[in-house]
Amino acid sequence: MKELFETARKSMEKKQDLVFVTTISSSGSSPRGAGSKMLVLENGTSYGTIGGGNVEYVSIQHAREVLKQKQSCTRGFALHPDQVADLGMICGGDVVIFFQYISWENQDFYDLCTRILKSWDKNENTWLIFDITEETVWKAGLYEEQEGLTGLGISDPSPLLQTKAVQKVLDGRKYYCEPLVQKGRVYIFGGGHVAQALVPVLARLEFRCVVFDDREAFSNPQVFPEAEQCILGDFNRISDYLSIQPQDYVCIMSRGHQYDYLIQKQILTTPAYYIGVMGSRKKKEVIRQKLLADGFFPEDISRITTPIGLDILAETPEEIAVSIAGQLIAERAKADTR
Repeated sequence: MKELFETARKSMEKKQDLVFVTTISSSGSSPRGAGSKMLVLENGTSYGTIGGGNVEYVSIQHAREVLKQKQSCTRGFALHPDQVADLGMICGGDVVIFFQYISWENQDFYDLCTRILKSWDKNENTWLIFDITEETVWKAGLYEEQEGLTGLGISDPSPLLQTKAVQKVLDGRKYYCEPLVQKGRVYIFGGGHVAQALVPVLARLEFRCVVFDDREAFSNPQVFPEAEQCILGDFNRISDYLSIQPQDYVCIMSRGHQYDYLIQKQILTTPAYYIGVMGSRKKKEVIRQKLLADGFFPEDISRITTPIGLDILAETPEEIAVSIAGQLIAERAKADTR
């Protein structure tokens, strides 16, 4: 998502108009839910996706027409094979798409993109809000936990600030709001082969990764260009370098069970949302006995998921990375429903 706003700003600097294509509501088994977004330029180049298939193809063509007309609009698609508006898909659902025309001269939106990109690396919840009461003259705002709402005059935006994209009417105005940045990082302890395969996958999935290792060769931006941060530290003193929050995920994959034990012993004293440890069931039991001897209770140790990842018979680092990513997607989805 961040790349879309970077591309939008660069396009505007090149004096190129653009259209943001956003799914603002969906029902049934539509390809992607509300909040999916792509960017379309005048030559038909698109970035991002709203689910692929015919809906996306037709939306790109319609976006090019919007660029010619220079006027925003919404359009609904019915994904039932027996309806007139059928697009050859059998998902069985409906979507409403907002085609948001943006002139390269729209300084307010350019400034909004700048604020969004500055807020991206903050570990705070952020929402993008559009007033779509009159879709052709939409207005945009950004809500940040520390700064509050900018760009729109809503007396109480709290009903809009949900974990999923929503549409609501407040004070007679119609708003669409989507979570842009949500708190929570993935702390990966150990920068070996699995971590090197995992970070690029998680970064594409909008997880913000921090890699921690005590070896410079395994914790630096050259090895992990997609990581938000690389920490070269001491496994015995994790809290000297970072503070684990309730929204954070922890993946432990150090170079040996002794280090894994040291890390788990410290992480269990934090409020981490998810703790996963790579290793065999035999190693799990050895470390479990050590943690019990240290005074941890069985319910404390039950917070740990090991072996980490979904059981897909993964063997290679790349396969293990996919299994871990799948598990984190599921955990994130569960967290969104709390």
